[in-house]
Amino acid sequence: MPGSNAIQMIKQGYSSILLVFSIALIVGIIFTEQTRLSHNSHPVVALVVLLVSVTWLTMVEGGQGALVGLGPVDPDLYKESHKLTHKCTTFVFKGDNLNRYLLGRQFMVILIVFVVELSGAYHSSEDHDGLWGLPGWLITIFLGSGLAMIMFTCMVGQLNSEIIGCHYMLDYLNSWFAVITIWVAMGIEFSGILHICYLVQQSVGYIAGQPIQSNEPPRGLLQNIFFYGRCLFSIALLAFSFAVTFSAIFQKKTTVWESVPPYASVIIFFVLMGVIGVLEGSQIAYFACVKMQKVERGEDGKMGYFAKRSSEILFRNENHNLAAFLVGRQLCVVSCMFFIARITAVKVETPEDNIFGVPNGVQKIFNTGLLGAIIVAVVASVSWRLIASAFPLQFFKNPIPYFFLRFCLVLEMTGILHGAWVIANIIIKLSGVQRDEIYIGTAEERAAALTKKNSDVTDAKAGQIIPEVNVGEEPPNYSFDEDADAKHETVSVTRNNSNVMDAKAGQIIPIVSIGEQPPSVSFDDAVDVNKGTVDLCC
Repeated sequence: MPGSNAIQMIKQGYSSILLVFSIALIVGIIFTEQTRLSHNSHPVVALVVLLVSVTWLTMVEGGQGALVGLGPVDPDLYKESHKLTHKCTTFVFKGDNLNRYLLGRQFMVILIVFVVELSGAYHSSEDHDGLWGLPGWLITIFLGSGLAMIMFTCMVGQLNSEIIGCHYMLDYLNSWFAVITIWVAMGIEFSGILHICYLVQQSVGYIAGQPIQSNEPPRGLLQNIFFYGRCLFSIALLAFSFAVTFSAIFQKKTTVWESVPPYASVIIFFVLMGVIGVLEGSQIAYFACVKMQKVERGEDGKMGYFAKRSSEILFRNENHNLAAFLVGRQLCVVSCMFFIARITAVKVETPEDNIFGVPNGVQKIFNTGLLGAIIVAVVASVSWRLIASAFPLQFFKNPIPYFFLRFCLVLEMTGILHGAWVIANIIIKLSGVQRDEIYIGTAEERAAALTKKNSDVTDAKAGQIIPEVNVGEEPPNYSFDEDADAKHETVSVTRNNSNVMDAKAGQIIPIVSIGEQPPSVSFDDAVDVNKGTVDLCC
């Protein structure tokens, strides 16, 4: 529709202008030493750390989409043409490595966002007040609220890479950058700092009546000792993280605004973690309910008003509303993380003020916000995802997720993040990446070459991550039910594959992609959207 195209161009235009302006402001405050890192070290150091962090974030986000998208594809098809991609996929899809990778990767995302806040977020000081003589209200909107950094992080570090990673998977992963990123994520998981999540996973599976299953042989005695030893370490580390964070908050040794009293900081901290949790859980719940019939997810009204309205809104408009929710959700989650980073980041001026009298080296680690990232990863992110995978309908029936569903859709409708599609298109043209079909053909052409394991069904057992499928040109019927042919309950998930995905309790489900074109939001059953396709990938 011409009108829709014009609106999309306007959204992408003004979003891109705001992004360029935001980047200029961020560089300005870095070189006037109005960020924590530039003030404590040097502006060049802060700028380099910011650029490296955001660049790495692009690989962490886009790499996830590319990895899980290549799950059903026979790796022998690209063994010679994309040797590093082959190295990545054969390693990640061995045993339970995908589960380990996604757990470590989730912590990487949160930690990188905290480092981005450390490097580029505005922290006013007595030495500098304002920037370039800009009016105070403009500084407050873009810098004081964190809007500039949030837009920069979402569009440059996350959304554009997700778009590219889901559509140009083979080229995206074909670098040592991708290989090293996977190794780092696996190293984080191996360290045990997040192993408490496995205990949550087992508990959720037990409550849901679906014991956790593994793709690997049972652990031996020494392996169990090592595994549960890391679980105990993770519990102790989480408790210590809370102790340090609360101690710093009540001693007013964090970077939170001076006008905010300690008790208010604690309340805001838990509220924001709750918001992140609801948004993380809702994402997984909505994804899990895609496979259900309308009556099963409450669209007949028997589960209450909120289940009915949530189902009606999410799964109409060719699922564009689901994709639009994910874009708005990204903005909300990153915003909450920036505020949490400010509340939890420890700021100690002299060695005498060190928390619990720890050595200066340990205190410097506290100052990075690492402990806050651990809290957010365990309490506000992974745990909620696991709970939602076991009890998705509880999110449908609850008014709080419904409120955030509507709020995220409104945020996406503003088009404030649509500049990400502009960035993605520029990168695609400059880098010369090719669609996967150029190298390995369409799904139909490679159907005979698919491995026996993935040729018909991608069946994720309890405690297993779903290896999702890649995105091609045209959307076939993608089924979430082995009996879908009989039930006619199908959903268009990718343009190339019709493999079955079945989300079970205790899974960490990868993020759903937002597609190559900005989604069109509809609150009207009669809306006919024929442009673009929503892809449930990545």
